Amino acid sequence: MEFNFLAILVAALVPMVLGFLWYGPMLFQKAWMKESGMTEEKMKSGNMAVIFGVSFILALLLAFFIPTVTNHQMGAFSLMGGDPTKALPSYEAFMNDYKDAFRTFKHGALHGALVGIFFVLPIMGTNGLFERKSWKLIFINVGYWTLTLAVMGAIVCGWR
Repeated sequence: MEFNFLAILVAALVPMVLGFLWYGPMLFQKAWMKESGMTEEKMKSGNMAVIFGVSFILALLLAFFIPTVTNHQMGAFSLMGGDPTKALPSYEAFMNDYKDAFRTFKHGALHGALVGIFFVLPIMGTNGLFERKSWKLIFINVGYWTLTLAVMGAIVCGWR
């Protein structure tokens, strides 16, 4: 099972690009700022180089993980221990038969969105409740991550 490192790299850029749009003035900037307590002063106070740099590293971690939930072949890869040189001939036969099965942009987007709904929503929802955040803010943030993961999933699953 090979990784498409270009697809991983492009997928890691998705949170930056979608975040610029999602949290920008054309979409949810005003609502997000109000609900999160963010001010213009607070936005200008951070070291943007550090914020974007660390965000990109975290996005790379996420992009490397996405194939495990979008590409079903990763299950077969993990079953043989991750070293194709030690795999039985049945692994090679399986991969020859099913190498590209469900490897589409649509399939990756579906699984990315499912991660958003079934992982991100429960985690951010729980955090938001204990932090006394509004449901509006929770849904703005979960919506962003669900869309982001859908696009990332589409890229890493469908790009060959």
